[in-house]
Amino acid sequence: MPSGPTSRPATIYDVAALAKLSIATVSRVLQGTGPVSAKARARVDQAAHELNYVPLRAARSLAVQRHEAHGLVLPDLAGPFYGDLLMGYERWAGEHGQSVILTVTHGNPDPQRSLRDLAGRVDGIVVHGNALGLPAVQDLRRANVPIVLVAHPPVTGCDSVRSESAASAEQLTSRLLDHGRENLLFVGDPASSYDVSERYAGFSAALRAHGRSVPEPERVPLTEDAGATFAKKLLAATAVERPDGLVCANDELALALLRSLAAGGIAVPEDIVVTGWDDVMAARYVSPGLTTVRQPMAELGRLAAQRLHERITGERTRARNDVLATQLVLRDSCGTGPGEARTAPPTG
Repeated sequence: MPSGPTSRPATIYDVAALAKLSIATVSRVLQGTGPVSAKARARVDQAAHELNYVPLRAARSLAVQRHEAHGLVLPDLAGPFYGDLLMGYERWAGEHGQSVILTVTHGNPDPQRSLRDLAGRVDGIVVHGNALGLPAVQDLRRANVPIVLVAHPPVTGCDSVRSESAASAEQLTSRLLDHGRENLLFVGDPASSYDVSERYAGFSAALRAHGRSVPEPERVPLTEDAGATFAKKLLAATAVERPDGLVCANDELALALLRSLAAGGIAVPEDIVVTGWDDVMAARYVSPGLTTVRQPMAELGRLAAQRLHERITGERTRARNDVLATQLVLRDSCGTGPGEARTAPPTG
């Protein structure tokens, strides 16, 4: 029977018994050492999955008083967001004597095997966004692995750390509407992550509050290439067909649109306003400066490391959900005028 939060955790002996293989064979499969047939490997993988088997490194670590090892699972490393998140995480972990092992799921041919390997090498795991599906997160929890979720909807029994999104997006969108914009479009796919879905929810709430209908979002990836491709679509449209404001799900999209629209002869903010999200360094140096929402990316990483440490050591046993405030940063891309860029009060 699979182990649960209150049952005895599965052991390698349980895996061997269910797979009907020797302990030695199971050990070779789990550790990735020695020759093993594909059939035996599949049987061990299936048994380990059914039993939610995870090597109890946390217990061994406490027994010999070794330093903590944290596992960090990210969907990708592209873009400036992850750099700041990692910097905040590594800084806190380094100051407190913890090591960090990183796993990236994008392009990984067997993320479940990588996750099981990681779980056997660390004392707890931090999962960012959609790097893992909900079933994998729940499997880790059932195996009694301490978990912290970042930029992810709360899951019962797991700590979570995220930035506020919906209220800031509503505030930003309301400002554009109050300053005369009539045809706004959200650029980014709400299905791509919890954060983006919250931003679209705030965008939609502002439109409804102003008596406007909510258009379908432009569902594109949150990448520079996607922004440049969408800009070509806008440049091919007539002035009547084009929106007069783009609320982008992140700064990468917004910066690519700013550059491509300007190169195509569309003036920002006179013809169309463009806003982003994150407040990456480039946002303040482009012309016009990019209006955006600043989220505390390094602080997200720092707090995630702290929360995981608390769960590993038993300092805290009840899950908690932390929501960090964000800031609306007004610059010229939304028509604030030269010299009027300012930071709105924190929300959240």
